Order: sequence, then C-alpha cells, then structure tokens
Amino acid sequence: MHKSRKYVPDLVEQSSQCERNYLKLMKLMPLFYDQDEYRYELHSDNGQLGGLKLRVTERFKYTATVEVTQLMDFGEWLPAPTMLVRVYHDARMAEVVAFQNKRRFKGTYDYPNDDMHHKDEKAQLNSFLGQWLNYCMQHGCHIGQVVNFS
Repeated sequence: MHKSRKYVPDLVEQSSQCERNYLKLMKLMPLFYDQDEYRYELHSDNGQLGGLKLRVTERFKYTATVEVTQLMDFGEWLPAPTMLVRVYHDARMAEVVAFQNKRRFKGTYDYPNDDMHHKDEKAQLNSFLGQWLNYCMQHGCHIGQVVNFS
C-alpha cells in the first residue's frame, strides 16, 4: 500500500500571493477609501466574457472586506463565482475568506474529505483570486472612470 505524503503549506509563497493580491486590488480600486464599487467588462479575442464587480462591503481602520463577483451567470448548473476577500491594509495583504458562500478554509485538509476540498484549498483560492485579478487588469475595461494600470 502506497502511503501519501502529508501536504505541508508553503507559508512564504502563500504570504507572497496575498501581498500580490493586495497590490492588484489597490490598482483595480484606486479610490478604495472613497468609492465602494468598481465594475469591469472582461474581453477576449472572441468578444465580451461578462464582467467583474469589486464591492467594498466593510471598512475598518486596518481591514476591509471586498466582494468579488463575476457578472455573467450560466444558470443553476454553473453559478457565477463569488468570493469575499479580507484586505489587511497594515500588512498590505488580501486573502480569500469565503468562496461560493463557504467560509473559513483551513490551511490543509485530509484527502479525501466530506467537503471535497483539495489538500491545499486555501492556497488554490488565493491563487485563483490572483489569476482573476490579473485577467481583469490585462483584459478588463473599467465601466465608468478611466483606470490606468501602468
């Protein structure tokens, strides 16, 4: 019988990912403290892919919560991705704290598990957020005022 190795999270990489996510969010939301919502149309070579909404749902002295939602829904069989991101201004980090209304992800999971989470679910969610924000910066068009990413 093959015994699998226990997953050990790479905390340096996960911290780095959260720092990169923070910087991307601040670029996509340049008036973070004065404007609650930003909407972007997302495009590809084949046309429009829908949109992305970034909405501040809570603001405190050192933290905030941003809801990130895809604006194109494919029906009940494939609901639009939505996540809550906790923004830590003092640490300059942003991490996913909820995805599709599921909250509080552990750093590691045994596999298999009842919730069908990957061993590194939390790291994958933060990576997905980073990819989503990258795509928005590269192929998104802000609806409203002009946002310059350079």
